[in-house]
Amino acid sequence: MTGTIVNALAIIVGGIAGLIFRNVISEKITESLLKSTGLVVMAIGIKLSLTGDNLTLTVISMIVGTIIGETMNIEGKLDSFGAFIENKIKNRESNVALGFVTCTLIYCVGSMAIVGSIQSGLTGNHEILFSKAVIDGITSISMAVSMGIGVIFSSISVLVYQGILTMLAGLMHSLLSDVVVREMTAIGGLIIMAMGLNFLEIKRIKVGNLLPAIFLPILYYAFF
Repeated sequence: MTGTIVNALAIIVGGIAGLIFRNVISEKITESLLKSTGLVVMAIGIKLSLTGDNLTLTVISMIVGTIIGETMNIEGKLDSFGAFIENKIKNRESNVALGFVTCTLIYCVGSMAIVGSIQSGLTGNHEILFSKAVIDGITSISMAVSMGIGVIFSSISVLVYQGILTMLAGLMHSLLSDVVVREMTAIGGLIIMAMGLNFLEIKRIKVGNLLPAIFLPILYYAFF
């Protein structure tokens, strides 16, 4: 769990740094920063989406995963949790839900989160998660400037998500081959692209409801 804990702390530190410098950055720059972040997020999503080899599996996973996510209303539950935090801290000037949900997805979806957690759980080597902590810490600075304190609370999601993956790695290692990780990463890339569209306000997509699709390749290769 060491790598995951360091990753979560990096997000907290980066988020606090972003909040400190937030007041000295103009609203115009903040808005431009959010748009440029959207472009970067889309670029990351495109790159990750090209790692998969089984296009049919990607399509099926997205369809079935979306149905599952919509039925469970994952996006609504994440929004509700963010709103609950917002009410508790009495901060009405920043969109806590937006920062929490967006950064939860950015930090949890991707090959580094999956592979790093598996490596940490199976071998005790935290190298990948330490590298991810540096990247997430830097990212959280710009995210906190544009979206506020909700970014810091996304560290809870990282701690839970990567922690669970790490603990289950020993039991699931036979299913999580390189092929499975590549397909999971490709689907995650599509979801990250959807987040980019939300950043750019091109089309509002309930990205939280797409999350189950990431894990369907595990079931596919387990049975076939």
